[in-house]
Amino acid sequence: MSKTRVAYLFLVVMIAGMAALSGAFVGGLAVYQVVGRLQPTSVAASPAAAQAVPASNSSQNQVLVINTSQVETTVTQAVKRVGPTVVTVVGTLPGQMTFFGSTGELTVSGSGVFISDKGFILTNNHVVEGTKDVTIVLSDRSQEKAAIVGTDPYSDLAVLKTDAKVPAVATLGNSDVLTPGETAIAIGSPLGDFKNTVTVGVISATGRSIDSGQGYQIEGLIQTDAAINQGNSGGPLVDLAGEVIGINTLIVRNTGSGAVAEGLGFAIPVNTAQAVAQQIMQKGYVSRPYLGVSWQAITPDVAKAYNLPVQWGAYITRVLANSPASQADLQPGDIITRLGDVAMDETHSYMNTLCMCKPGDKVAVVVMRGGKTVEAQVTLGESGPGQ
Repeated sequence: MSKTRVAYLFLVVMIAGMAALSGAFVGGLAVYQVVGRLQPTSVAASPAAAQAVPASNSSQNQVLVINTSQVETTVTQAVKRVGPTVVTVVGTLPGQMTFFGSTGELTVSGSGVFISDKGFILTNNHVVEGTKDVTIVLSDRSQEKAAIVGTDPYSDLAVLKTDAKVPAVATLGNSDVLTPGETAIAIGSPLGDFKNTVTVGVISATGRSIDSGQGYQIEGLIQTDAAINQGNSGGPLVDLAGEVIGINTLIVRNTGSGAVAEGLGFAIPVNTAQAVAQQIMQKGYVSRPYLGVSWQAITPDVAKAYNLPVQWGAYITRVLANSPASQADLQPGDIITRLGDVAMDETHSYMNTLCMCKPGDKVAVVVMRGGKTVEAQVTLGESGPGQ
C-alpha cells in the first residue's frame, strides 16, 4: 500500500473518532440540561418532593432525599374543629318490676355536642328519656357527670349540663340555607363503643317529615346518606366549614311495605335545635301552646277498628281541671277535627297543628260530639314542664 493511501486512511479514522467524541459530549450536555429542568409539580398538598444526587463514581452510594408534607383536606379540618366538642352520653335506666322480678338497671347511650362554654350539651330527648342519671365521655375519654336541664319530646331534643371543664364549643351554622348535594359529616358514638366515629355523605333532601309513632310528626328534618347508627343520636351533622347544621336523630331501615332501605338518616335542623335549646337553658322547658287534654290520635285504621265517624283527628280521653279545654267546655269523648282554619288530615296531625299556634292565641276548636259538629272558642295557655 502506498504512503499516500495509508495517510488517507489514517486521516479518515481520526475524523471519525473526533466526530464520535463530539457527539457524546453534545448528547451528554443535552441530557444534563433536560434533567436539570425537572422540578416537583407545585400543588396545594404535595405528597412528596424527591431530589436525586448522582454518584460521581462507583465507590459512592446514591443518596435519595425525600421531603414529605402533611396532607389535610377540608373534611379533616372540619372534623378537627368539631371533634373535641362531641361527647358520648351514657344514661342509666332504673330497673323494672316484672312477673319474674326486677330486671335490674339498664344502660343506654347516644351522643351530644357542647353548645356553650358554660357546660350546656345538646342531645336527643330519646337518648336520656327515663334515665335516673347521666354520664358524658369527652373526646379525650375522660368521664364526667351531667344533669338533665330540660327536654322537649316533640322536637326530640334535650339539654344537659356538666360542671366539668369544657374542652371546646361547637359553632352553629345556618340550616335554612342548606341545599341537596352539599357534603355532610356525621360525628358520634355508634353502638356506644366506637366513640367519635366520622362518616361522610351528602345532604340528600331538606324539609322531610317523619311520623313519630306517637300521634305527631317530626317536621322539617334534614335527610342525609352519611352513615348514622344507633348511638349516633344526639351527635352533630356538620358542613365543610366545621359548623353544626343538624342534630342526628333517627334512621329508617324498613318501610311499611317490608322493603329494606339504606342511607336514610335524618337530623333536626340546627336552627330549630338552637331555638329549643335557648328556651330550655333559660326556662328549663319549651314554651308551647297548651289546651289541657289527654288524647289519642285517630287515623283511618283506628277509625275503622272502632267505627268512628271521622278518619283523622284527636279523641279526647281526659280534660284537665282548670285548663283552657275545661273552660271551653270540651268533654271526654269529643273528637277534635279542626283547630282554627286547619282541618286534621294525613299531613296535619293534632299536635303539629296545635304547635302552629302561640300561647295566648284565641282559636276555634271544632269537635265531633254525639254525631254532631260543635265549635268552641278557646284561649290557649302555655305549656310548662311535663305538659
